[in-house]
Amino acid sequence: MQTEQSPADGTDLQYDQTNERYVFHHDTDGTATITTTIVHALSSITDVDVSQGEFSLYDSVDPDALDRIFRPKADGTDRTSGHIAFTALEHEVYVYANGDVIVYPPSDRSQ
Repeated sequence: MQTEQSPADGTDLQYDQTNERYVFHHDTDGTATITTTIVHALSSITDVDVSQGEFSLYDSVDPDALDRIFRPKADGTDRTSGHIAFTALEHEVYVYANGDVIVYPPSDRSQ
């Protein structure tokens, strides 16, 4: 079962209950950068207000480097393979070259 949320940037953020993760796709043809999409999704998932400085992606990963890694190649072709994983706000974030992003909430260590 999946439920949808809509972060401020309009990303279709879905919670995949079966696999206990959030899934969304970054529109590589859109105007937002991959880091902007990720920040808005994390803000929606965690209820953290990024506009108030409660969270900075710089605490987890270099946003400029992340944007450079996933922008089109020098010859203008899209990147089709590769991924980056990092932890932000205790969530595991996986970013794929095709624009897919998967966010795993913190595991419940009490069980």
